[in-house]
Amino acid sequence: MRERRSYKLKMIIMKNTFLFFYFLLFIFLIACNNSNDADKSNGQIAVPQKTEADSLMTNIMDDHDAGMGKMGKLSTMKNKVQQVIDSISKLPLQTQTALAPYKENLNNVLRELQYARSDMDKWMEEFNMDSAINNAEQRIKYLTDEKLKVSKVRESIFSSLQKADSLIRKL
Repeated sequence: MRERRSYKLKMIIMKNTFLFFYFLLFIFLIACNNSNDADKSNGQIAVPQKTEADSLMTNIMDDHDAGMGKMGKLSTMKNKVQQVIDSISKLPLQTQTALAPYKENLNNVLRELQYARSDMDKWMEEFNMDSAINNAEQRIKYLTDEKLKVSKVRESIFSSLQKADSLIRKL
């Protein structure tokens, strides 16, 4: 009987000990969740303000990433256009003559695709992420100019792909 009471007493002590440690763990987790963010307002964590240069850099990288995301398609489309041009060249003379305006459009689009690729390569070579990093005014001017350049490159890529796709679909 004594053993049984001793056993029950030990179980109660263990149960209470576990509850105590779970309570401490709970308090600890709540305390960790309430970090000392002095910038909280209305229960929301304040996001650090971006500078104009940071925003410009983000926009530049977004345009760059969008353009680079189409490089595989650009190469594929270049090959398709070249194949169509080569196929037209193998047709009988009378058919080639009839398709001359279409072939000219294909050649123009092929050049646009090539220029789009080389424009992106050139822009990437010339772009300096760390330009005027210690002078905010010069950096903003540089990044503004680069934003215009990369936007034109991105538009060139998208435009040439759209033109090539519409010409290929005419077949």
